[in-house]
Amino acid sequence: MSKKEVLLTYEGLKKLEEELEYLKGEKRKEIADRIKQALAFGDISENSEYDEAKNEQAQNEVRIAQLESMLKNAIIIDEEEVDTKVVSLGARVKIVDVKTKDEFDYQIVGSAEADPTSNRISNESPVGRALLGHKAGDTVEIEVPGGKIKYMILEIYK
Repeated sequence: MSKKEVLLTYEGLKKLEEELEYLKGEKRKEIADRIKQALAFGDISENSEYDEAKNEQAQNEVRIAQLESMLKNAIIIDEEEVDTKVVSLGARVKIVDVKTKDEFDYQIVGSAEADPTSNRISNESPVGRALLGHKAGDTVEIEVPGGKIKYMILEIYK
């Protein structure tokens, strides 16, 4: 496992801890029950239920190890201390596409808890990286696969 720092908000930390607790408890028990049930069918050499349950068990253990490593290397972003003068990790930012006038509202988070469908973008993504360090009123040009996009930062808040 890498020793890379994992940047998390308190909310992101809580989600990872809850997932770890579920995987170590309820999920492990479900898989063990499935393995036990599959073994009851007899010969495991051609038992697809057994193979499937063992594969799921392996995947579960890998995810547990990943989560434990992430939590061990976690650095918590205190949202109360987020600077709203410039775009920084943990900040929420409202931007507008200069060309289309479409507005977007994002929170800049570490890559471990990025979720674009929930408007949480990574500080390592092209948009997140480009916005960091800029102030409200700044126009930022971002290179994307389809060309260049210009966003104006309307507001930075917590």
